[in-house]
Amino acid sequence: MSETRDLLIIGGGLVGMTLALAAARKGISSHVVDRADPAELTAEGFDGRASAISTASWNLFTNIGVAERLEPFACPIASIAVSDQMRPGRLDFTPEPHEGSLGRMFANRMLRLALFEAARDEPLITWNSKVDVIARERGEFGVSATLADGRKLDARLMIAAEGRRSPTREEAGIVVAKWDYTHRAIIAGLTHELPHENVAWEIFYAAGPFALLPMLEDEAGRHRSALVWTVSESEAAGVLKLSDRAFQAEVEKRMGDIFGAVTSVMPRSSYPLGFHHTARITAPRLALVGDAAHGIHPIAGQGLNLGLRDVGALVEVLAEGMRLGLEPGDAQLLGRYEKWRGLDAFSVALATDGLTRIFGIPGKAASAVRRLGMAGIQRTPALKHWFMDEARGVTGDLPQLLQA
Repeated sequence: MSETRDLLIIGGGLVGMTLALAAARKGISSHVVDRADPAELTAEGFDGRASAISTASWNLFTNIGVAERLEPFACPIASIAVSDQMRPGRLDFTPEPHEGSLGRMFANRMLRLALFEAARDEPLITWNSKVDVIARERGEFGVSATLADGRKLDARLMIAAEGRRSPTREEAGIVVAKWDYTHRAIIAGLTHELPHENVAWEIFYAAGPFALLPMLEDEAGRHRSALVWTVSESEAAGVLKLSDRAFQAEVEKRMGDIFGAVTSVMPRSSYPLGFHHTARITAPRLALVGDAAHGIHPIAGQGLNLGLRDVGALVEVLAEGMRLGLEPGDAQLLGRYEKWRGLDAFSVALATDGLTRIFGIPGKAASAVRRLGMAGIQRTPALKHWFMDEARGVTGDLPQLLQA
């Protein structure tokens, strides 16, 4: 029998481990369980994905003590350029110098390394990796998970952080609204001739968005960007099978001459795109965070940031409740978390879904209307600042951990 801890976090990925570290900062203990091998997750070449970390999420990393580990690997996003098929009418989001960047780009591998190293040094976190959960129990006075190696972990609140296909959520019977976009995101790292000047590009085509995200130069000084190219499910297999030369040619055709010639392409990967949102993000002695609660299109790069907002809100609710003498599984605390995060997450999910559908309408007339709207935003400073604040994640009722 293990020590009973405050939290039982099932899923030790980026959101789950950030939650454990944020909770520890407030004196809240946790068991973290994950089936993956940390050595594999942090190995070179395991995952070519990169994430945009908003200003609010960076504040969270600062407040939990991992920003210093991450800073050397950050590539600031100085501005965002939005284009409809590289036609005239581009929209630029460029903050004033005193306003700072619009976020930072990181390779997911570096995020994992920083979080995992911090977790290993934290006595309030018991990390159980490379093990499956074979049974979950939620009772009136506590929760537990039985592991495949026979151990049983006890806690006061169970948290599902396993991602989109969360077994914990499914076992709890929480209803999920979802649909498939019938598209896949093709992920690859690119090196290119010209510097990106810290500009993130979102180029919309009828088949889906084509994003170029700035990354730090490599050891040889080559200019690098992360590519997220959305293609239809029917075309994805063919795109993945293209030779490097053919793939480079297709990429160059879509990005025009903004970065000059593509000089090399890292190994490609892909994942299916879909939308899901749960009817509730809590149940008795259970809270959902991150993709277990909501999965959105990567069009605006907000998926991970949305999960980190869950982390900040949940930890604040639990810490305040525990100061008042309530225990972490108290229904009042879960109700406050539900109320706080439910509407915000749903609003962001609907906004990204709407954006995906608007820019997916084919035809010259639709493109002309979109570019007319973009031109209107370009000429309206107040509206542009609102969009930039949304990208930074600094709007709405922000948890204290996400504030500077």
